[in-house]
Amino acid sequence: MDISIHSSFLPHTDPDASLAFYRDTLGFEVRKDVGYNGMRWITVGPADQPGTSIVLYPPNASPGVTEDEQRTIAEMMAKGTFAMMLLATADLDAAFKRIQASGAEIVEEPTEQPYGVRDCAVRDPAGNLLRVQQRH
Repeated sequence: MDISIHSSFLPHTDPDASLAFYRDTLGFEVRKDVGYNGMRWITVGPADQPGTSIVLYPPNASPGVTEDEQRTIAEMMAKGTFAMMLLATADLDAAFKRIQASGAEIVEEPTEQPYGVRDCAVRDPAGNLLRVQQRH
């Protein structure tokens, strides 16, 4: 079976702030930036991985989500408990310095974890938790 990860979705609350973070801070290329009915879907990804993308989407655009559910999602996003992504880099310290210099919220500085990885944790502009680990 030949299955690969094509796209993963992370919600955004401010498309311009998310675009700046993923493009300018993390260095991802912008693959699509689509607007519809006052909302934006921004597809980004590493330049050397053209088949793998992150779609930054407006969470209120999900069909069938009630107003109560939208409030719950907004509350969870604000706490950083709604969405999470794990990233990896060849140079964790350099990546952390760049992320820290951007003003992103730092959750955990680079740390040797008891489960065998060295990583850090930050939040993107929407509150999504990103763990960045040292690639071996």
